[in-house]
Amino acid sequence: MATTKDYRLGEFTYPRGWFMIAEASELDTHKPVAVRFFGKDFALYRGRATGKVVLLDAYCPHMKTHLAAPNKTSYVIQDGLGTNVEGDGIRCPYHAWRFGPDGKCDDIPYHQGPIPAAACVKSWTVVESLGAVFVWHDPEGGEPEWEHPSLPQWDNPAWVRPRWDHLGIVHQHPQELVDNICDYGHLSPIHGSTVSRFENEFKGHCATQRQCGGHRTLVAADGGVSADLHTITTYHGPGVLMSDLTGMYEGVMLITHTPVDDGSAKVWHTLVVRSPGGHAVATKTDAITAAQYQEMALTAFAQDIEVWTHKAPCINGLFIPSDGAFMKARIWYRQFYNPRARKQEFLDQSEGVYVPRGIPAYTTTREAA
Repeated sequence: MATTKDYRLGEFTYPRGWFMIAEASELDTHKPVAVRFFGKDFALYRGRATGKVVLLDAYCPHMKTHLAAPNKTSYVIQDGLGTNVEGDGIRCPYHAWRFGPDGKCDDIPYHQGPIPAAACVKSWTVVESLGAVFVWHDPEGGEPEWEHPSLPQWDNPAWVRPRWDHLGIVHQHPQELVDNICDYGHLSPIHGSTVSRFENEFKGHCATQRQCGGHRTLVAADGGVSADLHTITTYHGPGVLMSDLTGMYEGVMLITHTPVDDGSAKVWHTLVVRSPGGHAVATKTDAITAAQYQEMALTAFAQDIEVWTHKAPCINGLFIPSDGAFMKARIWYRQFYNPRARKQEFLDQSEGVYVPRGIPAYTTTREAA
């Protein structure tokens, strides 16, 4: 398993950005969930007082008890009717120290006098959006550099709100996943695409792929919404991909991946679909059709995962001009593994529009296609 150091990405082991850490519905019981990302253990829960989602470092500073590990025998848990979440805080099951959503200990039941200032755990910036929970991770501890992931379609009644597909942990460094954004050459042999136009654009924290052409899965025999599959796919930072697609139906695909340990990532997938029946408010029939379309999209994505699962790390690839802008994409990606002060250094080397040799560029306006 290759690491960040092997890929020579930069100073930080884990990148800066917004990352998905859970589906929001996993927190509906108010029981804390033990999660692991960025080589760290966390306690994730929904407060009982306000419903606020809270992410804290996992281990109580008192005696290093995990605040969210499964526990059925502690009376802290039993008296809490199966949970140690109290208000918007959480009690340690071992000695009942309580930590507020800000991570500061605000109660030690058997202690009289001031609570030590060191009695605290780190509280992380999280948002609930798109039926998921996202955390802002920054090795420098800075404020979010761009807005958290969101889509206007998610709350539009004409679009079917989907489920999230939990795809587990891929034991590859995230670099291998991000490479896909520029990999023109794999689209035909892996996905059955007959790509007619393709380009990449790197700008700021976004890396975009635009392409169109025939597709064996996501375009209907009768042409559907479009006779070709058009996709405009963007990584918003290093871990959140959104793809506007027009083929059999109109949809937005989301793929998120979050580093677990150095060299592995947890992956999710979903697809928001505009009412296949053309209704202003999506119907139950629309929901069934959209779910089937999501399964088709997931089947296509699983083709990538199958390859990632068995490939060796591509540290020094034998890239050719017809492959795509791999080296530009990798330079763009390095901005997230280095201090913000160096960001422009990597953008100066990567920003622009790039077209693989032998394929026409994609034109963003459909009329000009």
